Amino acid sequence: MKAEIISIGSELTSGKNLDTNSQWLSIQLAAMGIPVGWHTTIADDFDANLQAFDIASQRAGLVIASGGLGPTQDDLTREVLAKLINQPLEFHQPSWDTIVEMFTKRNRACPDRNKVQAFFPKGAEPIPNESGTAPGIWMKAKQSYIAALPGVPREMKSMFEAWLKTRLIELGLAQGVLIQRKINTFGLGESAIEEKLFDITKRGNDPEVGITASDAVISLRILASADNEAAAFKKIAPAEAIIRERLGELVFGVEEEELQDVVHQMLQKAGKTIATAESITGGVLASKFTKVPGASARYLGGFVTYTNDVKKSALGVPAELLEQFGACSKEVTLAMAEGCRERTGADFALATTGVAGPGGLSPDLPEGKVFVALAWKGGAHSETNQWFGNRNEVQSRTAKMALNILRLHLLKEAKHG
Repeated sequence: MKAEIISIGSELTSGKNLDTNSQWLSIQLAAMGIPVGWHTTIADDFDANLQAFDIASQRAGLVIASGGLGPTQDDLTREVLAKLINQPLEFHQPSWDTIVEMFTKRNRACPDRNKVQAFFPKGAEPIPNESGTAPGIWMKAKQSYIAALPGVPREMKSMFEAWLKTRLIELGLAQGVLIQRKINTFGLGESAIEEKLFDITKRGNDPEVGITASDAVISLRILASADNEAAAFKKIAPAEAIIRERLGELVFGVEEEELQDVVHQMLQKAGKTIATAESITGGVLASKFTKVPGASARYLGGFVTYTNDVKKSALGVPAELLEQFGACSKEVTLAMAEGCRERTGADFALATTGVAGPGGLSPDLPEGKVFVALAWKGGAHSETNQWFGNRNEVQSRTAKMALNILRLHLLKEAKHG
């Protein structure tokens, strides 16, 4: 059996609001072993809603909808569900009493219009709402169980946890557990990663391995279903071992770990400190370091040196280097890193330069061409890369590139001393 999640609201289809309910519901259902096959988002239109529920009730064993249960004219879910099963709406006095009581507790008069929230398709069961005025709806249509919940995330989550989750278990719809393991990598593109893992990412494998890309970070998602968590993780372990063996140092973390989290842990373990000198990234790299709790123990501070004059005065970059090679160059980036390290006393310093765009500076310096340097006592290293994307994407990816360069250097130090 697969589930379908329907999100209702013109504010969602217009892009004004982000649909976070579907994501949350999918995670909860996965934990119960109920796979989600479809996400559907529809505007506040009666015919479109009716069509969506009709299709969903034919292909999914469970349909969970959020939205459309308010008291206004564009809240259509009650009428749509009644039409779906060709039944009239019936007034439910206990639900109305609860709604009135909710307003009384808030020292507010209950508008007559809210009475529509106490109407349900004949044969449907109200789902209690302890956090708001809109009760949910539980019913059967064709081959599907349908649960309609409010669109307000706090109310929807509370009703799922307090009522719907128990009902799904009682009906035997929960099928064990569905566990996901996320492996995060940096340094290769999505297609190159897939080439290395082609055999284990084929459709139909158990466990299932998928690839997703987000701002230059490529994640492998291992999905396994089983009767319990231990059995699911036992399925996941061999696939994760293959991924780690084939990708090696491209793997930097798991689940929601970001590069700065891992780098901070490595600096902490090594007892080392870091400082930054930024041009192209304009403080983005410093921001990533300081997002980590306890960052001040390892991150000493940084410079944003956007002009040549400030590069010279703040970091001591020689004028002749700037004149000979230009600000966007390996040589200047190395000088920035060394100047930053000397002035802050940090064990390591990272520096960034490049062309964020829009537009390039020359054929040799197109939009997205970046330089990153790492300096430490007695040595330095620099890398260049060509990013494709808008200005914000180039800055963010360059900051991640810098973090990854430091990560790989710390790995090397840990191995060889």
